[in-house]
Amino acid sequence: MLKQLPLRLRSAAYALRGGFLIRPLVIAVVLGLCGAVLSSVEEAVPTASAWVPATLFPSHEDAQVAQVILSVIATSIMTVVSIVFAILLMTLTLASMQFSPRILISFVRDRGTQWTLGIFLGTFSYCLAALPAARSTPHPFAPVLTVLGAMLLALVSVGWLLFFIHHISHAISVNHIVDRIARETEEVIDTLMPHPQPSHYRPPAALPAPEEPEFPILNEVSGYIRFIDTNQLLAFARMHHLRVRVTRRVGHFVPAGVPLLMISRRSRVDRHHAVALTGAFDIGPMRTLQQDVEFGVIQIVDIALRAISPAVNDPSTAISCIDQLTRILIRWVDRLPPESLLYSPPHVLRVVLPWIDLEGLLNTAIEQIRAYATADAAVSLRLLRLLHDVAVTVDSEVLRRHIVERGARIVAGCRGRLPADDLARLEQRQAALEGLCRGSTASTGRGS
Repeated sequence: MLKQLPLRLRSAAYALRGGFLIRPLVIAVVLGLCGAVLSSVEEAVPTASAWVPATLFPSHEDAQVAQVILSVIATSIMTVVSIVFAILLMTLTLASMQFSPRILISFVRDRGTQWTLGIFLGTFSYCLAALPAARSTPHPFAPVLTVLGAMLLALVSVGWLLFFIHHISHAISVNHIVDRIARETEEVIDTLMPHPQPSHYRPPAALPAPEEPEFPILNEVSGYIRFIDTNQLLAFARMHHLRVRVTRRVGHFVPAGVPLLMISRRSRVDRHHAVALTGAFDIGPMRTLQQDVEFGVIQIVDIALRAISPAVNDPSTAISCIDQLTRILIRWVDRLPPESLLYSPPHVLRVVLPWIDLEGLLNTAIEQIRAYATADAAVSLRLLRLLHDVAVTVDSEVLRRHIVERGARIVAGCRGRLPADDLARLEQRQAALEGLCRGSTASTGRGS
């Protein structure tokens, strides 16, 4: 149980960071404590409020004025909070219906919205915590300095409301949504693949065939694999002198009762050890962007498919999505793929991990859009440009030939469904893609 604690804490921190709970709650609690502490200090040290000018608070001795100001601010702020929540619900509903339900994750992770809720709720809790200090009996006391702080927070809330309206109007823009998803996906790539691709092409390691019988470790909780603690798996395999092979990669759904792991020596793993092994996996009801690069691509593809559907018919949005997919694929190509074979000590294979490769990402990013865009010349042309841009950054001739084949499938799918002029433009761009591959091959031959 203790070995699973770091992964559970990481999963909980990721989930809470992406919601409307932790950051607004922390801000509200901090400002509420500030209101209670400041009013207590001011009561203990009456001279603390002597420097407040009479023009800002003329009734230093009238506790009723302080009560009215604090109560009015608290009441008005709660009214604004209800308006903010109504705007948020309307925005989330609109984004879910118009773009994709999957993008709601990026909306609830928006820090601007979280800070907005935190500031408003914090101002309310500040006034509520300071209100008991303003009293008329038995000894009249007006927390002048605390009331001044509440007035400043009210002014900040007014300015923050204007910022929130401006921010939410930009956040609902499809270009802003797609760009944010692409940035978050690039951050996942940078974390998962921190090392740049070497100048020479290194083919992905082939997963070795098991040299001895393997025994399954069954999954106990149905859900999607969201994160794999590779260090924990490697340490366990090294400690117990066995080899562990993961059967499903990040992003795959694993039903309960299906083998999640295959181990080389069953005698070394009892029930307690099996729980420790499965504890290296974060499995939940929905996919996240902790290690799942494909999930970011899927979100952008969903928006593109919704845009080119007959009900919406917005190819410009689909083209923007393809541009952002190009950005993600080039970032992937620029990085060294994650290790699939983990050794400890060297030359002793301990852990075998399946990761998505460039071919898998291309399938996810292109194939569905290609199938639905056969009658749209603009979207098909932009898909060919995506392939050309990715092919320029790829050093492997094998991958470039596969990219050329994908371009040929795009043109073949559009043949017979587009006018001759549009088809000629597609064929011209496909010829440029093939020429890039031939030119690279010829230069390689001369160099050798």
